[in-house]
Amino acid sequence: MAPLQIMERKLRILVAKPGLDGHDRGAKVIARALRDAGFEVIYTGLHQTPEMIVSAALQEDVDLVSLSVLSGAHNYLFPEVIRLLKEKGLGDVPVVGGGIIPDEDMPELKKAGVQAIFTPGTETKDVISWIHENVKPRKL
Repeated sequence: MAPLQIMERKLRILVAKPGLDGHDRGAKVIARALRDAGFEVIYTGLHQTPEMIVSAALQEDVDLVSLSVLSGAHNYLFPEVIRLLKEKGLGDVPVVGGGIIPDEDMPELKKAGVQAIFTPGTETKDVISWIHENVKPRKL
């Protein structure tokens, strides 16, 4: 009889569009690429508050939160999502960001806890590789 093999569950990734930014093509491209790569993806849709994003992360037991911002509000929105995740006991959930993020803003975002930042032109295969190398299913 073959030994019992324990299968890891699929990573659950929340893709969110915080703030008033109404451009979601990039987030949808990422969500689809992640889904096609075998991840379970939850897409929140447009105009999400940090509280709504964290609530969805909690309800969906996600392993990663991916934020996309094109409006320039990333310096507030990304750290606020991270703060609220910690407040709700989800401080172990990594947060990545994408969108139009100036190079000069990246050090502060990383200091605030953003694990990786993917800007326009990043190939989806690079995002997928980063996730495979850096994110593991959470212990629920």
